[in-house]
Amino acid sequence: MSSTPPENGAAPGPDPANAPSLRVLAQYLKDHSFENPNAPNSFVETKEPPTIDVGVDVSGRSLGGDQYEVELAVTARATRGADVTFVVESTYAGVFEIRNVPADQLEPVMLVECPRLMFPFIRQIIAETTITGNFPPVLLDPIDFFAIYQQRKAQAAGGDAAAETA
Repeated sequence: MSSTPPENGAAPGPDPANAPSLRVLAQYLKDHSFENPNAPNSFVETKEPPTIDVGVDVSGRSLGGDQYEVELAVTARATRGADVTFVVESTYAGVFEIRNVPADQLEPVMLVECPRLMFPFIRQIIAETTITGNFPPVLLDPIDFFAIYQQRKAQAAGGDAAAETA
């Protein structure tokens, strides 16, 4: 480990060139759709508010070197009874440069920190899409990406254990 000489007589610190870093190189809308399958009937005033179910998925892949693509996919599905009011499906992606991160920390950075940076953008896209579809905006609540990551790890460990006992 190299260190930089102190300027004020303090003990040498870590070399900033080797410090962990995360940079956003690009962000973009990768896939997007809006469906209103029961229009114009979906606009008829009813006393029953729609039920909105939201699904979130996060994935990442290496692009080579220190670059990684991370995708944040969100689906918002509104229903009234058995009728689908609308469905919004959106995948927002980013290319990130991740340097000097230990191998055991790379996956959490990709699947927790990167989506956390992208979330405000996909939240705005979902809200604007539902407004454009003539519905009130769907304002996504903050998402705990670490909890999603932990849940996936637990499911994968459970799946591995089940495969070993079979």
